[in-house]
Amino acid sequence: MALVGVHGFGTQHLLNLERLTTAGAVELVAAADPTPPAPGSLPASSMVFPGLPELLAHTADLDAIIVATPIQTHAPLGLAALAAHADLYLEKPPVASLADFTRLAEAASASGRSVQIGFQSLGSHALAAIGDLLAAGTIGTLQGISATGRWVRDKAYYKRSRWAGKRTLDGVDVVDGVATNPLAHAVATALRIAGARTTSDLASVETELYRANGIESDDTSVIRIRTTAGLPITCALTLCAATSVEPCVILQGTAGTAVFHYTEDRLTVSTEAGTTEETFGRDDLTENLLAHRRNGTPLISPLLDSGAFMLVLEAIRTAPAPAPIAAEHVRWEGEGDTAHAVVPGIEAALEQAGRQHATFSELGLPWAHSAPAAFTVPASPMNTAP
Repeated sequence: MALVGVHGFGTQHLLNLERLTTAGAVELVAAADPTPPAPGSLPASSMVFPGLPELLAHTADLDAIIVATPIQTHAPLGLAALAAHADLYLEKPPVASLADFTRLAEAASASGRSVQIGFQSLGSHALAAIGDLLAAGTIGTLQGISATGRWVRDKAYYKRSRWAGKRTLDGVDVVDGVATNPLAHAVATALRIAGARTTSDLASVETELYRANGIESDDTSVIRIRTTAGLPITCALTLCAATSVEPCVILQGTAGTAVFHYTEDRLTVSTEAGTTEETFGRDDLTENLLAHRRNGTPLISPLLDSGAFMLVLEAIRTAPAPAPIAAEHVRWEGEGDTAHAVVPGIEAALEQAGRQHATFSELGLPWAHSAPAAFTVPASPMNTAP
């Protein structure tokens, strides 16, 4: 295997590859990053290159390549990996536009290679348990799904790279907003639970995007989705909370609710009979890709199954620029680069938005003056790829 991007989330891949190397499952033969890796972070036998072109020029017969790089580089690097006839593990979000998603899917189909997308939460065994409880009618008929995420991100977070918080960079799409990067798993997990995987599974997407920070992208938003089966999904997300709380996906049933805290693999089910809670295990997506190569085990997060998520990303990408939240509705806590924006009352607003499937403006919040932007779902979406 080769790893492209050894810093940021790439450090997590390095740790996982070290574990898999010890188990004899993989050999990390090469890595690429314009910033050299920390001493001792790679096996002594691994070659290091400044970029993927140099790596491919000097490394033959790669079985798989992991790409953990800035969002705007995913498309060109993913296409290059597939052109080298390697299977691809591509971090989330897959790419920064629906057009790039189509190009990547077509390249994967032409090459016959497999593509795993790094939505790690989809490896949770809780998803199968949720499927079972829905089939059993434990919470009655599913009426809707909401995803709620409230995290804190300080000024340093947006200074960590040139692309942080950008919609575009040097004319290239980035789309680094709350729903497409830091809390993208909330959206992807809600879609998976709803059975919305491909571009054919969504009927409509509406967005209402805001920003309290001095950035281009959204940091506080509602995305309201309806599947082709008619199920509403509302994702109410912020990076401007007073304190960070574990995000969750809530299933609203006629006879109860189920709350899935996807970062903890923890599922709480509440009905008239009482409340139960269970914590589940999780399959590693790299190991799953290896099993897929070895014996055809289905991929947990194949490229095609990111189609519904990519429609959401495209709706955000093409929506009007996020509306700034007026200064009188933002409180700053901390000093210097550790200072972070807080939108007072945002926690209650997120909960209400998810429960009522309403946007911030529909709730009448004093800082919310943007009407929901409707996205036109393509009439004939591409929905076939490995």
